[in-house]
Amino acid sequence: MFRLHGNPVCIGQNQLNISQYCQSGTYVARGGSADNSTVCPPCSSDFPFERIPMSPIPCSCVVPVYVGYRLKSPGFSNFIPYESQFQQYLTSGLSLSSYQLEVSTFMWEEGPRLKMDLKIFPNNTPFFTVSEVFRLNGMFTAWQIADSDIFGPYELISFNQGWYNTIIPQGTKSGLSTGAIVGVVMAAFVAAAILSSLVTIIILRRRSRQSSSNKRTAKRISMKIAGVKDFTFDELSHCTHDFNDSTLIGQGGYGKVYRGVLADGIVVAIKRAQQGSLQGSKEFFTEIELLSRLHHRNLVSLLGYCDEDDEQMLVYEYMPNGNLRDHLSARAKVPLDFPMRLRIALGSSRGILYLHTEADPPIYHRDIKASNILLDSKFVAKVADFGLSRLAPLPETEGSAPGHVSTVVKGTPGYLDPEYFLTHKLTDKSDVYSLGVVFLELLTGMQPISHGRNIVREVLAANQSGMIFSVVDNRMGSYPAECVEKFAALALRCCQDETDSRPSMVEVVRELDMIWRMTPGTENIASSESGVMGMGSNSTSTPTASGSRMDDHYISSMEVSGSNLLSGVMPSINPR
Repeated sequence: MFRLHGNPVCIGQNQLNISQYCQSGTYVARGGSADNSTVCPPCSSDFPFERIPMSPIPCSCVVPVYVGYRLKSPGFSNFIPYESQFQQYLTSGLSLSSYQLEVSTFMWEEGPRLKMDLKIFPNNTPFFTVSEVFRLNGMFTAWQIADSDIFGPYELISFNQGWYNTIIPQGTKSGLSTGAIVGVVMAAFVAAAILSSLVTIIILRRRSRQSSSNKRTAKRISMKIAGVKDFTFDELSHCTHDFNDSTLIGQGGYGKVYRGVLADGIVVAIKRAQQGSLQGSKEFFTEIELLSRLHHRNLVSLLGYCDEDDEQMLVYEYMPNGNLRDHLSARAKVPLDFPMRLRIALGSSRGILYLHTEADPPIYHRDIKASNILLDSKFVAKVADFGLSRLAPLPETEGSAPGHVSTVVKGTPGYLDPEYFLTHKLTDKSDVYSLGVVFLELLTGMQPISHGRNIVREVLAANQSGMIFSVVDNRMGSYPAECVEKFAALALRCCQDETDSRPSMVEVVRELDMIWRMTPGTENIASSESGVMGMGSNSTSTPTASGSRMDDHYISSMEVSGSNLLSGVMPSINPR
């Protein structure tokens, strides 16, 4: 039995003689029909209900989750024939039934990239559970959906949870209207937010008082370290003109960095921590203690410190060319060519190798990133910021030392070793992973995480598709193809998920030295510190036209279509 009330066909009911089917009443699914169609009443206006497509349950009104989704370089020019295949791929990856997913709209973007709006419906219930919403969100944001050879890597644009609630058992009647329920829920959220804010304010005030107390107490601790001067606040204030903004050269979560000139004329960089900064007293003293006994041309030198009342400052040698991240950004005035980038990679690696093998005891840096690699007047790379560093485990009385330090995870998103993040086991290979990400930044010019894109996954996908040159930074100019390929391969080995699959720092330095020797324009300089890292500003960093067996293998990054990560992986396909 079925009803047609509200159907346009009822407008001509007198002619069709079907008036008995056009009356209002109970709506019943039509049974025993080949088309299995259903005539259903309107959904409730209290929530943005929508019909679930292809639902096996008649008259299903549900609240969907809206997802903005983008496929990069899918490898085809017409999506329509692949729509059902894509739906099967994505529902399988999300562990959903096929009727729970609808491709609402799709359009082509430059790249080519396919932008889609998706609707995901709950399974046999009008509402999503909270846990299911979090599960779906986590699947997208953590890249847990398996890659597809057909559709390529994806990027999540937006995830609109819409309305969701716990499942209301069938047959249960509530004495409150839907509007009242929504009001109660919203009021509960507001109350929880206010309570949470009050608790947070109380905690922050207590920590602030405790932090100030710790700083005042710390001054009474005798800390005389050879070669590291204990500056007064007045000395550092004077050499920066009372910390005038004109002397400000950097800023971060810890505070600000100022350029200062000491009384003896030495130019220094002064890192001044601010109250409530991410770097606390523990990190402050850790950096002083570690840097005071580390001496290497590829590590920033600590000249002194100040610890007075509520002031904590570190005084370093001044690095005129700032940090590597600034030179890889679009704001850089002079782009770095490939030999210079390779030289910076080799210098940074030598600094980390010193920490792992020559420092006594060895040290794990734990926060290697492009902004912590500084460049002196000759663009010699020096690793900085040891506030999060940890000493490597010492050998036990009998037996060997453990291979890791168990510690709370700290570091910068995008550079974190995934195995360290999961197990809290910090090893020398954790630094190798972070340094590998820096290598990928040198290769592409991109940041580790940008617009939801992860640099490791992007470069890996380009390499697997045989389009590694499509991700090379187009500001690099001409470069030797074979050297770039070897450098990219080394960077990806450093960024392997499994610790054992990554090379050691000794292997990293050895392979970088080999690539350096192969690179035209470096004149096959020996790998000694006085050779490679002693290059002055007059050294040849631009490849010459003769005298190298690799001259014929130079290519220009401008010749490769698409350098914005995977924008040019499929250059033969035109966006629709």
